[in-house]
Amino acid sequence: MIKKFDTEWAGKKLEIETGRFAGQANSNCTVRYGDTVVLATAVMSKEPRDGVDFLPLSVEYEEKMYAAGKIKGSRFIKREGRPTDEAVLTGRFIDRALRPLFDNSIRNDLQIVLTILSFDQENDPDIPALIAASCALTMSDIPWAGPIGAIRIGQIDGEWVINPTYEAREKSILELSIAGTPEKVVMIEANADQVPEETFVEAFAFGQKHFAPVIKIIEEVTKACGKEKMVMKEKSGTDEDGEEKTTQEDKEKIIELTKKFIDERIQKAFYDVPKASKVERKAAIDEIKTELDENMKEQQIGKDKRKIGLNYVYEYIEELVGLAILKDGKRVDGRKLNEVRELLCDVSLLPRTHGSGLFSRGATQALSVVTLGSPGDEQTLDGMEVNGTKRYMHHYNFPPYCVGETGRLGGSGRREIGHGALAEKALAPVIPSKEEFPYTIRVVSETLSSNGSSSMASTCGSTLSLMDAGVPIKEPVAGIAMGMASDENGNYKIITDIQDLEDSPGGMDFKITGTKNGITAIQMDTKTHGITPDMIRDTLTDGKAALATVLKAITSAIPEPKKEMSPYAPRIITMHINPDKIRDVIGPGGKMINEIIEKTGVGIDIEQDGSVFISSVTEEGSKEAIEWIESLTEEVEVGKTYKGKVVRLMDFGAFVEVLPNQDGLVHISEMAPWRVDKVTDMVNIDDKVLVKVVEIDDQGRVNLSMTKAEGYVPPARPSGAQDRGNGGPNRGSGPGRGPRSGGDRKPKRGFFKKN
Repeated sequence: MIKKFDTEWAGKKLEIETGRFAGQANSNCTVRYGDTVVLATAVMSKEPRDGVDFLPLSVEYEEKMYAAGKIKGSRFIKREGRPTDEAVLTGRFIDRALRPLFDNSIRNDLQIVLTILSFDQENDPDIPALIAASCALTMSDIPWAGPIGAIRIGQIDGEWVINPTYEAREKSILELSIAGTPEKVVMIEANADQVPEETFVEAFAFGQKHFAPVIKIIEEVTKACGKEKMVMKEKSGTDEDGEEKTTQEDKEKIIELTKKFIDERIQKAFYDVPKASKVERKAAIDEIKTELDENMKEQQIGKDKRKIGLNYVYEYIEELVGLAILKDGKRVDGRKLNEVRELLCDVSLLPRTHGSGLFSRGATQALSVVTLGSPGDEQTLDGMEVNGTKRYMHHYNFPPYCVGETGRLGGSGRREIGHGALAEKALAPVIPSKEEFPYTIRVVSETLSSNGSSSMASTCGSTLSLMDAGVPIKEPVAGIAMGMASDENGNYKIITDIQDLEDSPGGMDFKITGTKNGITAIQMDTKTHGITPDMIRDTLTDGKAALATVLKAITSAIPEPKKEMSPYAPRIITMHINPDKIRDVIGPGGKMINEIIEKTGVGIDIEQDGSVFISSVTEEGSKEAIEWIESLTEEVEVGKTYKGKVVRLMDFGAFVEVLPNQDGLVHISEMAPWRVDKVTDMVNIDDKVLVKVVEIDDQGRVNLSMTKAEGYVPPARPSGAQDRGNGGPNRGSGPGRGPRSGGDRKPKRGFFKKN
């Protein structure tokens, strides 16, 4: 049965419909906001997946080109294929909001699919998609601790705006997307133009107030259409040793045994050696697991039951580490709660790259490398939401060796795309405009070693490398990852610069990037059921101090962007031409521009407004190309002398090409100080002559003079040549003789017309 529900939200109707589509899923609904419509389905497998020790959840966000009335731009592939980076990022955005509210012990496969059915190109589908996912899970029989709401907040001219349109977002100083309830936030995604921390605190408070209508309508849908939640059951049968599958009582006994075993060893393993490295702590955990396994074998505990205890080791150690922070303010590496690890910054490490920067924070190390290209190197965007080009890109790599492991090397996964996009967002507000710096900029960050927030290390490495490359960024940008230890009673402590074991079950990963002037990006996900406004305020306060520490280390290595770029970077010179002359530079079929590129070795990019970008690694090539283009696009000026070529002869004068494809007429009376009987007495085809532009008439016709040209030297006067009189035949009085007579003065060969 189809049922519809709606409410007014931020001046628009938010509509939820159930029962029309996808009846075989555990649950389904569509959410409509404006003319943007998203279908959400939630499905959980009937049986747990064997051999997994994690929550097997996947969130898929599917952009459909038909939703926006578009056909894919590729000439050969018209079907949707690999998700765009935007789709991947939105999928991660929704996943991070939903995941904390699942019971982490679930081993059944879970899949949430969000399909964009209609896109009005005004309302971003990401917020409606998250609301749809929240509704589908809440009304389903899948165990989930929702509902939650989602909202985007902007600020324009000092006024808060709810769910701003794409056009409004261009005017906003910040963009804050959050998910949660009026009491707690479970996910944060933000970008801003160096906005103070206090403004963000206000934005959070404003946004949380407006969760209420969303949560209320989801509760109405659930009351009318919801299913009873399933009770999760263990698989029956026998394990690999032939024993009966573990009961809940057996599982609790194994967990208690594991806890007791670790409690007796935690102090010696982690706190008696506070300066131990991540490698040493990992070795200590491996040793505990080995000893625990042997202990359980001695007690005749079967393999599957032992696996429960072994899988619980890391989780319990994280829990104890968080408890030590909360109760005693004690960290495994001996740092204070607000202390940043040792920082090392360096630049200019690679000889042939355009810019490089190495950033190390404790055992986390990122090498960022800048490549500068011409405007033609910009990335073309062809998606459901976005079309156009992008001139600043940041790409992030996370090879397996950075965590001391082996693994497959290949294309970027969701994590790599997400971390790269976060660092890109962090630097975007300080990147110079195309008018200031006409280069395409690509930064690649290689994570060489990882122990806590390599995305923030890549942000700092990007700043170093951009300044090393001579990119005139407005301000240096730093990044820091903040964490938290908390309990169910609401007690918490904020920790600065989290690492491995400190991402505990009661914690969060709250990344902040910014300059000395304010925040440029925020990303937060949590392992709790949400964080309070007080937690957010304290995190931003401590984060501000940490960013100042990191910025000091960056500017100590390189205080400002270099004045000179690498000798291996292209030099780009910008010039402007009359847009009507673009075709003259390009030539038929691109013949002219290709000839210029081939003979000068430069790169040329031309925009519709007449902007021409010439890129070259040599000054000579740029200079030659500029002169060539100027000659192709120069406008004829009255009073100026040119050296032209005779291209056509008439009885009454000669047509001279003064500039490429721009001819003018030298009347026979303007060829010498005496009366000339025949034009050929003075000039012939292909002769080079000096001519002065004496007039451009109202029809755009150019009249030239040889005798008035600067530097004119008269030839030897023929014997018998008569001085010109008033009204002689050289005045063009006869038919077909004068400059205005007959059809002989019709424009030919691209005859110049003034625009």
